[in-house]
Amino acid sequence: MHKKLTSFVFKIAKILAWCVAGGFLTLLGVFVYLMENRTDLSIWHTVNLDTEFTVESEVENFSDYLRIEDQVFKQLDELVFDQVPTGPQQIINRFSRGSLSNPERWPQNWNRTFKLPSPSPDAGVLLLHGMSDSPYSLKSIGEHLHANNAWVLGLRYPGHGTAPAGLTSVRWQDMAHAIELAMDELREKVGNKPIYIVGYSVGGALAVHYALKSLEDSQLPRVKGVVLISPAIGVTPLAALAVWQARLGHLLGLEKLVWTDIKLEYDPYKYNSFSVNAGDQVYRLTDEISRLITARSEDRSLTDFPTLLAFQSSVDATVSSKALIDGLFSRLSPGRHKLVLFDINRQTDIEQLLQKDPRPHLDAMLEDSALPFTLSVVRNQSETDRATSIFRRPEGSTSLQAITTNFSWPKGIFSLSHVALPFSENDVLYGKAGATSQSGIRLGDLALRGERGVVRIPPGDMLRLRWNPFYPLIEQQILTFVK
Repeated sequence: MHKKLTSFVFKIAKILAWCVAGGFLTLLGVFVYLMENRTDLSIWHTVNLDTEFTVESEVENFSDYLRIEDQVFKQLDELVFDQVPTGPQQIINRFSRGSLSNPERWPQNWNRTFKLPSPSPDAGVLLLHGMSDSPYSLKSIGEHLHANNAWVLGLRYPGHGTAPAGLTSVRWQDMAHAIELAMDELREKVGNKPIYIVGYSVGGALAVHYALKSLEDSQLPRVKGVVLISPAIGVTPLAALAVWQARLGHLLGLEKLVWTDIKLEYDPYKYNSFSVNAGDQVYRLTDEISRLITARSEDRSLTDFPTLLAFQSSVDATVSSKALIDGLFSRLSPGRHKLVLFDINRQTDIEQLLQKDPRPHLDAMLEDSALPFTLSVVRNQSETDRATSIFRRPEGSTSLQAITTNFSWPKGIFSLSHVALPFSENDVLYGKAGATSQSGIRLGDLALRGERGVVRIPPGDMLRLRWNPFYPLIEQQILTFVK
């Protein structure tokens, strides 16, 4: 009787195992079918720009890095721009010469590394853009700092500013090594003057990584302060599984599986398509940052970590404000660091439509004197007024200072976004004011109306705010921080 029961249970378990395996294979097949049924890849998704910089490149200094950058842009011209047709059908194709989205329409191609020298600088500043981004994202901040006597270097990472295909092979170590070369260049230019890093999104993560690494490597130029704008300090652990999508694609010879998003490339200074590898590199970088912070916490060397000033929207579809606080700010030594958070616009009665209201989290931090940093929250003066104040909780205190600002939420805008923070409303590409005929396409107020599923620009791209009504506040605080 016992043997019969054991045999029966074994058979049931075997059937269930086959059912689970069959269900998994079915779901996998549906997933692969849907992913392969997306729009076709274009030459800018598949081109191999093999002259790009990597850790293995033979370079001695930053001049060598720029020489390689010249080579990769020449290769981009030959392998992509020379192959893409021109004409009305390509009017918003970034890779078609003469289109409204062609970066060459600008007086300067801000996809390239740029320098803003100063003959007798007070400080050096390195600007680090985000993943899939370009140096354009921090151009305005760099120009403002340069006007106030900073020697500014806006770095283009490997795999960026050229074609989205670069995201399929770039490694975070390649980007980190490029930053070390750029910091050596800045140290040579500014001598013993202080050096700051301003990092946006993944650039913020790379800035933190460099600052941590410089604590243990005396050969690296030290950083006096780091500014973080929407920094990618932590991502979901599920990101670690995404790499298997690309591996499956390589195994089956299905190139589309290498891509998370395959989109029309209409933005002159940012890839709209995004590769699985790019997301995987962000995950690996943030994991390395967590490891370094843990190691430095144990030997107490975090007391020497540079002063931080960070800006973050309380709602961000790309990075987590909680990860920024729990993974970085709360682990640093107290006494110097500042975090500025932007609440949603509560005058719109948007709370009824929110999936999750950030108010409880913000209120809890404003009341927590144990947090080792000064917290400022930009929010409505009242829920019936679009005018804003800064509610500031000094480190170690629970008393709030309400500082009136000159800024109000624009009508019809319910929150900031990850991509909005570093751009003013006057930005020629992403701003509210719009572009000139010389610069071509304008993306700051893109709102097409009609039936869904008709145009190739996703509705989410049109909904997302691209400029920051509080940009002057960020710019002024950064200037004060760097002085």
